Amino acid sequence: MTSNSYSSATEHAHEPQLRGLKRWLLTTNHKEIGTLYLIFSLTMFFIGGTMALVIRAELFQPGLQLVQPEFFNQMTTMHGLIMVFGAVMPAFVGLANWMVPLQIGAPDMALPRLNNFSFWLLPLAFSLLLSSLFMEGGGPNFGWTFYAPLSTTYAPPSTNFFILSIHLAGISSILGAINIIATILNMRTPAMKLMDMPLFVWTWLITAFLLLAVMPVLAGVVTMMLLDINFGTSFFNAAGGGDPVLFQHLFWFFGHPEVYIMILPAFGIASMIVPAFARKRLFGYRSMVYATASIAILSFVVWAHHMFTVGLPLAAQLFFMYATMLIAVPTGVKVFNWVATLFHGSISFEVPMLFTLAFIVQFTIGGLSGVMLAIVPADYQYHDTYFVVAHFHYVLVPGAVFAIIAGVYYWLPKWTGYYPDETLGRWHFWLSVIGVNLTFFPMHFSGLAGMPRRIPDYALQFADFNLLSSLGGFLFGLSQLLLVWVVVRCVRGGKPAPDNPWEGAEGLEWTVPSPAPLHTFSTPPEFIPERDSPSRA
Repeated sequence: MTSNSYSSATEHAHEPQLRGLKRWLLTTNHKEIGTLYLIFSLTMFFIGGTMALVIRAELFQPGLQLVQPEFFNQMTTMHGLIMVFGAVMPAFVGLANWMVPLQIGAPDMALPRLNNFSFWLLPLAFSLLLSSLFMEGGGPNFGWTFYAPLSTTYAPPSTNFFILSIHLAGISSILGAINIIATILNMRTPAMKLMDMPLFVWTWLITAFLLLAVMPVLAGVVTMMLLDINFGTSFFNAAGGGDPVLFQHLFWFFGHPEVYIMILPAFGIASMIVPAFARKRLFGYRSMVYATASIAILSFVVWAHHMFTVGLPLAAQLFFMYATMLIAVPTGVKVFNWVATLFHGSISFEVPMLFTLAFIVQFTIGGLSGVMLAIVPADYQYHDTYFVVAHFHYVLVPGAVFAIIAGVYYWLPKWTGYYPDETLGRWHFWLSVIGVNLTFFPMHFSGLAGMPRRIPDYALQFADFNLLSSLGGFLFGLSQLLLVWVVVRCVRGGKPAPDNPWEGAEGLEWTVPSPAPLHTFSTPPEFIPERDSPSRA
């Protein structure tokens, strides 16, 4: 770390404060940019969630009820794209912007102006994507994985705008990742070594390298789509000598690390909250770091488990089956370490802890169904059914989304200076847990019974499962309005929070006042490595 990093940030801290809209457009402060990311993510979460409710309303009963199949396909495609690229990823980036500098004792992100630019690319990207719904031929209708030739030969004209929006969102992710890596490696307070960093910082450092590795692959594949659509190339067109399966290889080489981009920061959040509310040190800190790195490395060698039915040779099927089972080992290490931390702990069940425990249990369910999907002969039965939908959503909703919500409840007192309303938070938790399991657990059974995904109509035998899923979807979706209410009330006031509002929380972020001032750590804070600090009673 150089003194220049601190001095430049200190100079930045004394710049005149802008007001009104101009303040938010031009801000370079990591806390304000983190807030912008979180507000944007919440907005996209409700837009994508509304599309999910359109899907569930159509599937409430057999037969075509509310929308035409073409519009249904647009809703399934846009729901997936918005939730993955517009809700989950920006939420984690927002939490990183807010908390990483506070946790490592840095005054700001290493590249503040780039940070501002990274954010404002996102509203532009998703405005383009959403505007495609109103263009001739409608929006993207080929699934969130946009497989060729559906997305090239048979795509609506608005596909070019979809490709541009993906490019812009990808550039935003790459610039954000560079910023996070530069901040963590160069701006830690002097006494903090890499192995002293909080787990949330570690998971984001590894996630940022994953982003740098795979976002260019996504940029490459959508550029090849663009050339196939507009310039007569045949990368994915079999009639011109191309190969549609090449698209799947390229997409999933990006797509599987992307799944871990959306879950590794969630592991980091859980690794902060579990020790705080168990009043114990995290069990196996080093093994958690090594497990996170192992997951990231292995994520590059399992992509074809999404493609067992395309005609892979037997040797490839076996390799990807065993590699997929192997990646369950470091993930299991994490679950074991959280449970070991809870063992004999003095546990209290505030709302952040409730969401974290639900995350651990239900993410494990998603992981177990993932091991089932890894078995090649069984995957022939599961592939492209609602069983896959259930698996994916158990990983991402009670997985990533619950972890984000847990992080919001955990850090709200530091952001606002007030405790969130505990009673409303518990209502939010229980309605969310009931809703999410009522939505996605029946999908395992409809999938095992053979119901294909991405269809607007279905046979009568699947009616009961779909009825339950639709009821659960509306319960879960509407219960998220409670989250907005809790956050708004917390911003406006409530029970004042001390600097360290949670009895068992440790870390530099709890040494600054609540609410955190706009500028913190203009000089590097004193940091005592955990191994040298007095252990808790």
